Amino acid sequence: MTGSSPSPGDSLRRLYVAYVKYLSYNLPMTRLPASKARQQFADTLNRVVYGGERIVLARRGRDLAAIVPMDDLELIRALEDRIDLQRAKKALKEKGSVPWKKVKAELGL
Repeated sequence: MTGSSPSPGDSLRRLYVAYVKYLSYNLPMTRLPASKARQQFADTLNRVVYGGERIVLARRGRDLAAIVPMDDLELIRALEDRIDLQRAKKALKEKGSVPWKKVKAELGL
C-alpha cells in the first residue's frame, strides 16, 4: 500500500505492538522453565497476582506462554476489540459489502 495513509486499525496495531515492547523492556519480566512453574505453581501464580510480575514460561530455551496480571490481559483485550471494531467499520465501507439483513434472509435466520 504505497502512498496510502494508515488506517485507524493500523494505528491501534502499532500502539499494541509498542505497548508489548514497553512491557518487555521496561517492566519486570521473569523467564521460568515450565517444569519449575509446574512444581511451584501456587508460588508462581501468587507472584503474578500479588506482585504484578509477568512470567514467561519456557521449555528447552524456547518461550511458550506467559502468565500476566488480569489488568494486562484486560488491556490487551480492549486493544484487540478496538482493532476489530476499526476493521469492521472499514469493511462496512467497502463496495460489494452485503447488508446483514440480506445475509440473515439468505440463511433463513
